[in-house]
Amino acid sequence: MYGIMRERGYGSVTLLKANAETGKVDTVFHQTSDTYIDPLNNEFKFLPKTDEFLWLSERDGWNHIYLYDLKTGEVKKQVTRGKYVVKHLVYVDPKDRTIYFTAGGKEPNQDPYYNHFYSVNFDGSDLRSLSPENATHDISLSPDHQYFVDHYSRVNKKPITVLRSAKDGSVLMQVEKADIKDLQATGWKYPEPFKLKARDNKTDIYGVIFRPSNFSSDIDYPIVDDIYAGPQAVKTPKSFRRGLFNSEQPMAELGFILINVDGLGTAQRSKAFHDYSYKNLGDIGLPDHVKAIRELAQEYSYMDTSRVGIYGHSAGGYDAARAMFLRPNFFKVGVSESGDHDLRVAKAWWPELYMDYPTGPQYAKQSNMNPDLVDNLKGYLLLAHGDMDTNVHPAETYRLDKALIKAGKSFDMIIIPNVSHGYGYATPYFTVRRWNYFVEHLMGARPIRNYWLDGK
Repeated sequence: MYGIMRERGYGSVTLLKANAETGKVDTVFHQTSDTYIDPLNNEFKFLPKTDEFLWLSERDGWNHIYLYDLKTGEVKKQVTRGKYVVKHLVYVDPKDRTIYFTAGGKEPNQDPYYNHFYSVNFDGSDLRSLSPENATHDISLSPDHQYFVDHYSRVNKKPITVLRSAKDGSVLMQVEKADIKDLQATGWKYPEPFKLKARDNKTDIYGVIFRPSNFSSDIDYPIVDDIYAGPQAVKTPKSFRRGLFNSEQPMAELGFILINVDGLGTAQRSKAFHDYSYKNLGDIGLPDHVKAIRELAQEYSYMDTSRVGIYGHSAGGYDAARAMFLRPNFFKVGVSESGDHDLRVAKAWWPELYMDYPTGPQYAKQSNMNPDLVDNLKGYLLLAHGDMDTNVHPAETYRLDKALIKAGKSFDMIIIPNVSHGYGYATPYFTVRRWNYFVEHLMGARPIRNYWLDGK
């Protein structure tokens, strides 16, 4: 039997072979990294009949498929290569020696985060694009692996569902095409994806703008950044569904321009792009966010950069509070929800993966409780946390509360009883409070008191 062992800090991963009868354990393969080997990217597939295994690795700077000898642990072949990211091994046919996988960034002139479906032989030959349309693709492979249902869309393209051949990706029939006339009749308009350069003025970064349905270019709109810079995630929506069902559009309807953007250090790009946040989570991609907002405001004069707010949840809660401390003259209002404000208090895997182990000075440096950081607060800040949070302990918000009080700073806080980490429709009360906080302090209007959002 085989098993994977990862050390704390995730600087290495080891494939072990154990003899169930004798208890003897041998090392088959050991991989190390100067930073970390992300378990969210590091997928594998055993092929015992041929004494091989497939392994996803970022060893050449991009996440790719490698074929290994199961007996020796040596690389037999790098199956895929190039400046794109393999995301998931969907199906492996050991008889035909074909791999079906999803990847992003291979199709030219497309958003590199769009999900596409491919097949390739074990020796790297005959790489086929099975879902070429300029969109993100949700794939469902048939039980006999001969066909797949491809549901594809963009935030600015309504969904289409087709049945395709797994052999060459040819469309066998259209299953459905979404009808959004009723949605558009409400005044709703597509969100706008955008591409800009990161702080280095070289690297492309991607985001989305949300506008109110009654948008007018003659009105100056306050701007709100919905942030989540966790290195394991992509915040910016890519599909039609995620572009429609989110927290941004409802807030935009109140009279804001909402944006989100994935800056340096986030997921599904090159290893170098990802590693920007290594031991550096406190960067939160903030220079990229600020640069994006300023450049968008140059293009769209109705975006008022004198009124910019920010909010986020979990790692995004950490980000929102930190943004208020790091750029107090730029961000005027912030809402920090369930933030992991000091990673020394957080669960083990997430901070150790991206901040290394054991804890060192980098942890203290990037704590939001740092007195010199907290002392920078100028604007309005709302802290929120569920008192039954099993993911990010409420103590993190309590400790930031204490630091703010010690610094003599004015702020607001809500502790939501009997609520764990996720809010969503479970706490419509807080959704309204978030809206009202920006309406009052960023828009300068009087919010509706005691308004109840039906969360059913």
